[in-house]
Amino acid sequence: MSLLPPDPLNRKTESPIKPETATHRAPPSASSGEESPYKSTGGTRRVWNALHYSMRGLVSAWRVESAFRQELSLALILIPSALLLPLEALPKLALIASVFLVLIIELINSSIEAAVDRISLAHHRLAGRAKDLGSAAVLLALMLCGLTWILIAGPVITQLVAGIR
Repeated sequence: MSLLPPDPLNRKTESPIKPETATHRAPPSASSGEESPYKSTGGTRRVWNALHYSMRGLVSAWRVESAFRQELSLALILIPSALLLPLEALPKLALIASVFLVLIIELINSSIEAAVDRISLAHHRLAGRAKDLGSAAVLLALMLCGLTWILIAGPVITQLVAGIR
């Protein structure tokens, strides 16, 4: 069974997926340039390795990136606060998601900066543009987070403070 759509000109074509490679694929040679020979093919070992690499990335971000440390410190205050506010589940989720979005975008920005710096530490306008665009993404995520907290948590916090007086 071919994975390609039928050819309107009835030309004979072969499926790009060979039967012998459909279930298991040998890694390409490093010289092919298509994929890394270190790319895993799957299984529970891959999941374990992915978890290990992710944790290593978080630890590295904590050690090297001051902005990530600041944002994570703020997240450690905001996320429990969102859980404690008297809100329905969906508004709580929006508050928490906005905080996680900042952390995610910061990690991506840090990745871009590290990759650019790996290529060259010399100033280049394209390298500067890549870093500026990553920084702009973080700014937009922070603005969205702030707006989300102002619109959802702001009125609730105002009511709680007014009730204390």
